[in-house]
Amino acid sequence: MRENTIAQLPDPSGFGSDAFTDVIREGARKLIEQAIHAELAALMAAFSKDTLEDGRARLVRHGHLPEREVMTGIGPVS
Repeated sequence: MRENTIAQLPDPSGFGSDAFTDVIREGARKLIEQAIHAELAALMAAFSKDTLEDGRARLVRHGHLPEREVMTGIGPVS
């Protein structure tokens, strides 16, 4: 008979990985993403008429940063 010497440590976030938590985490991720896009759209709209001396837009969107995690009440969300 083999003895298992691997200790199971509790999840430091306090949340296990179950289907319901995964659904909530994905929903939170989508909600945060929608809020960021809405805030960006509002910012871009607020400054859309501002131009530089040469006629170019003062505020432009250049792209996206790498994905990162935000800590929420249900744990980290990408």
